[in-house]
Amino acid sequence: MVFDEIHQLRDPARVLKIGADGFQKLKILVTGSSTLAASRKFSDTLTGRKRLVHLTPVGWDELPAFGVALPQRLFHGGLPPALLASVKKPALYREWMDSFFARDIQRLFGFRDMNRFNALFEILLRQSGGQFEVTKTASALGSTRPTVESHLRALEITHAVTLVRPFHSNRQHELVKQPKVYAFDTGFVSFARGWDPLRHEDLGILWEHLVLEHLQSHLPDLPARYWRDKSGHEVDFVLARRRDEVDAIECKWDPGSFDSSALQIFRRSYPKGRNYLVSPSGAPGYTKRFGTHSVRVCTPSELTG
Repeated sequence: MVFDEIHQLRDPARVLKIGADGFQKLKILVTGSSTLAASRKFSDTLTGRKRLVHLTPVGWDELPAFGVALPQRLFHGGLPPALLASVKKPALYREWMDSFFARDIQRLFGFRDMNRFNALFEILLRQSGGQFEVTKTASALGSTRPTVESHLRALEITHAVTLVRPFHSNRQHELVKQPKVYAFDTGFVSFARGWDPLRHEDLGILWEHLVLEHLQSHLPDLPARYWRDKSGHEVDFVLARRRDEVDAIECKWDPGSFDSSALQIFRRSYPKGRNYLVSPSGAPGYTKRFGTHSVRVCTPSELTG
């Protein structure tokens, strides 16, 4: 049995509880715009009786099925109607954002000021992939810190943005608090930034988003982190696969532009783990030496294969 848009019901948790308890042989598939913890509507989270699946936009490994080239995926985004459109239509993205507030945010969280909420959302889209500072953002919006924090939390719960938190072991030279925020879809990022058409220099940050989506899709229980020290050296993504063993992932549209200095510094503190340089031109994969470290140059598929 399938329930589409389950959060539209007045008491969806009760419906799911009845299904789980009263019809134990019945398999129920539920779709919605958020996790079961999104709002007070889901007071009973059915612990131990459910499995959550985070559906990302069309991913790297799905592009052949849609018959579109990678640059179009980065420009149009991964929502199928936008991805398959012959030209990019700004109205589609604006309409989606307005509908997102009315259909999901307002109903689930009770926020009333659409303009204030969308102002934050647009800032996050324009700054997507960068570090986020609550106090500065609140000041720029003429809002309060608690309001920005509550709106950001709603965006994170509904998967409109992903907060990638810093990886650290409390060393004095590492950043430990400030997250990076990534929007859920590259089409909205390019739309908000006014990137029409895309230039070559725009592709790198959008490619980084696509790699993150691939990790979210294939490794949902292994959250990606990033590493940065106070001197500005940064590793795009870090995966803590085992205790004291962490993988470092750098994303480059052109692997020839890779600078290994940040990786070298990172490995002084965390010597164990694999090093990846993820590029769309990394197939077939190969291993290259940078200083004292071996780096696997590959596509996203090898990260999760």
